[in-house]
Amino acid sequence: MLAETDVVVVGGGLAGLAAARRLHRAGVPWRLLEAGGRLGGRVATDAVDGYLLDWGFQVLNTAYPRIGALLDVDRLRLGHFTSGVLVRRGDRLARLVNPLREPTGAPGTALAGVGSLLDRLRFAALAMGCATLPKERLLAAPETTTEAALRRAGLSDTIVEELLRPFLSGVLVDRELETSSHVLAMVLRSFARGRIGLPAEGMAALPRAVADPLPAGLIDLDTPVAEVAPGRVRTQAGDLRCRAVVVAVDPPAAATLLPGLPAVRMHSYTTYYHSAAEAPLDEPILLLDGDRREIVANTVVVSRAAPTYAPAGRHLVATSVVGPSAPPEPTVRAELTRLYGRSTADWTHLTTVSIPDALPAAPPPQGRLRKPVALGEGLFVAGDHRDSPSIQGALASGWRAAGAVLSELRTG
Repeated sequence: MLAETDVVVVGGGLAGLAAARRLHRAGVPWRLLEAGGRLGGRVATDAVDGYLLDWGFQVLNTAYPRIGALLDVDRLRLGHFTSGVLVRRGDRLARLVNPLREPTGAPGTALAGVGSLLDRLRFAALAMGCATLPKERLLAAPETTTEAALRRAGLSDTIVEELLRPFLSGVLVDRELETSSHVLAMVLRSFARGRIGLPAEGMAALPRAVADPLPAGLIDLDTPVAEVAPGRVRTQAGDLRCRAVVVAVDPPAAATLLPGLPAVRMHSYTTYYHSAAEAPLDEPILLLDGDRREIVANTVVVSRAAPTYAPAGRHLVATSVVGPSAPPEPTVRAELTRLYGRSTADWTHLTTVSIPDALPAAPPPQGRLRKPVALGEGLFVAGDHRDSPSIQGALASGWRAAGAVLSELRTG
């Protein structure tokens, strides 16, 4: 088969869909090729026996700018999490909340006992600065690792190890906190400004919503790409000739299709899903391990935020572990008994979802979090490895790559 179009987008994840949206809006002929049988890439949901099991515990942040630009968030019917965390320390649970979101929780947060009062004030000042300062100023600040940035803010070892490492390791998929301080600034900014939630139909509803305005006839599923070259994309069905190619696949696959692209180290993430007849917590809040055991990054009763994630009369608990070595389920269950302070013997283990390439590593230097998307000769690349490692980064990079394509086509 020999066909032609102006632009071929390789990959139907969030970056590829965002690129297709911009090309479509501009009226440029395009075609999207996706190797798998569905759209969404790493953002996916399995429906199993009345449960919605996302591919790893993922959340949607309403502060992500590209989300609001591409879709109507209200149509996702988000169930929101509490803007805060619970921290298990020995036989006590400390509750810390965002006072801007939950003013009534501010006194309890001030007296929570995780770190000193000065620690909590310093972290609040750090988060407030990220939320209020211009983005350009944050990204122009001297860059270091996340851990060094926390220490530079004057935070004690206690609050870093008992609160911030377990929390941020789940967000960044990086227990060592080697991620760039510029990424940290954007993470704190989004958490301070937005709300965290889950779509009623699972995280897979996000790529579906991004793809919704696109003509289905221009999207080819189950179409692996064997080779990319200037002006040509090769598939098993034949060649597709074009003026530009946007490679928007995961970083390891992108390095295969574009051999000149630098290799990207990936972080691993595993989520254990359990079903319980009774919810171990009454609110949708993230529970962290402040006892420094470093097995579980976080656990949460997902169905407290989004009841549609579990059938009537049951609750869904998601527990996440960072790193390539996922412990056996009985080990995780024992940790959950300790963290929730109640027996988990009657819980049902639904499945374990391991994502070896969950997020690209983003150590310094990351600069302004925008790596080049134009590679020359009509080849472009998109994905969260070109911007921040996040849903926002994937969408923003796809949008940016399409903009670079449009500029080249106009001047070519």
